[in-house]
Amino acid sequence: MIAPNPIIGTGLHAIGGMSAATCYLPYQKIQKWSWNTFWLLQASFAWVLMPVLIGWLTVPDFFDILIQSKRSVFWGAFLLGGVYGFGGLSFGYAIKQIGYSLTYTIAIGISAVFGTIVPLIIKGELINYFSGSGGNIILVGMIVSIAGVGLCGFAGFHKEKDLQRLESAKVDFNIRSGLGLAVIAGILSAIFNVSLEHGQPISDMAAAHGAGHFEGNAKLIVTTSGCFVTNLIWFVILGIKQKTIKEFSPKSGISGMSYLKNVLLSWLAGSLWIGQFFFYGLGHVRMGNFQFISWVLHMSMLIFFSFVVGVIMKEWKQVTSKTYIVLITGLFILVTSFVIMTYGSIIGE
Repeated sequence: MIAPNPIIGTGLHAIGGMSAATCYLPYQKIQKWSWNTFWLLQASFAWVLMPVLIGWLTVPDFFDILIQSKRSVFWGAFLLGGVYGFGGLSFGYAIKQIGYSLTYTIAIGISAVFGTIVPLIIKGELINYFSGSGGNIILVGMIVSIAGVGLCGFAGFHKEKDLQRLESAKVDFNIRSGLGLAVIAGILSAIFNVSLEHGQPISDMAAAHGAGHFEGNAKLIVTTSGCFVTNLIWFVILGIKQKTIKEFSPKSGISGMSYLKNVLLSWLAGSLWIGQFFFYGLGHVRMGNFQFISWVLHMSMLIFFSFVVGVIMKEWKQVTSKTYIVLITGLFILVTSFVIMTYGSIIGE
């Protein structure tokens, strides 16, 4: 039995947030590969190979648990993961339209709210959780988090106006197209948490087999494999249509070292992506009676660190001081929401 410790749990969610916020940075170093090729290869690492490896290393009788799991639970989680797959690819395209900071803020902000509340509604436990000890504090923290997300998104619209004033600047920024993709990504990404909640009986089986705080790694592969199938079909068809599928061949026109470098960078991206849910699982089991806030807490951490990455990458270099102040204020509000939600979970425990 894992002793509840929301402070440690929050710290683990923070590590997961940092991992997720940096997972697509390796693409900046990819040479002579299209986005299609990079995305599909990193997806194979993130959603199939690494989850299988992590599950095999950390969960006793891993494959037996998957085989013996209830079919309705297994395939339900798999199909929900497949729905999330459309959110994943929309997320990738949104990054190309509006950058890291805004994509993470808008998409993950929506996902944080929907991904937390929807499972509670499905279980009929929404009122009980928020009316319990510490629940009202957590609700306030969630509202504060939403306010922070909204303010960061508002900074994005200011950024677009700032860039439009710079006629000499090379601008590749489309807030309307990117916003639409980010909203779709956020709504569908919330399904990921619904899938994980649906697959909880698989984690319970893993716990009974002695998986301890690694129990969440058993159900992860079920959700992510569904996501991978969706992306595999989409990007293979797209790769054939755009004639980028040939880039997977070592004889596609780049040197052997460049090809190996691209593969390793794709592996790194996939590993960082799955790392977020490795630490999500470790943090989740330590949140005690308020495990349901893990999703919103984890997503808020992810948003915060994505803005840090965006600033380091100079995505906000050409904005005015007014826009930057709005951005920093939004980040401060997000940090405040972390503290409020953690405090509420401690009171509840």
